[in-house]
This record gives sequence, C-alpha cells and structure tokens, in this order.
Amino acid sequence: MTNDENERAARAKKGSPFLDTAQAAHYVGLSRRTLEKMRVVGGGPKFRKHGRYVRYHIDDLDAWSEGRAKRSTSDE
Repeated sequence: MTNDENERAARAKKGSPFLDTAQAAHYVGLSRRTLEKMRVVGGGPKFRKHGRYVRYHIDDLDAWSEGRAKRSTSDE
C-alpha cells in the first residue's frame, strides 16, 4: 500500500467509518485479494454494498478481528 493510501485510510477513519477494500485490508493487515476471496468463500468481515461499491465499516472490522483473538495456539 502506498503512503497516499495509508493517509487516505487514516483520514477515512477520522471522517467516515467506511473503508474501501484496499483501506480495509490495510487496516486488518491482510491483502486486498484476501479480503476479496473472503467475500466469495466466507469467513471474512461483514461488508456492505453501496451501489456497486463494497465498503467495510470500521466497527465490523474491529468485531471480526476481536472474534479471532486467541490465548494460545490450542484454542479452537
């Protein structure tokens, strides 16, 4: 992700709770392509369609990430 995209993601978090796929991927530390695949096969964060645009709400990304918290490698 370029510096410009990082800045856009930071501004989006301050001004709007919605991130596009590239911004959301950067926010959770995954690739854009991984999030795109997760939309098809499942297992990813909730997303919304605003017309033809896919948007991720920061609260949904945080909740998805929190749901993956583990205390040890043996946690299910």
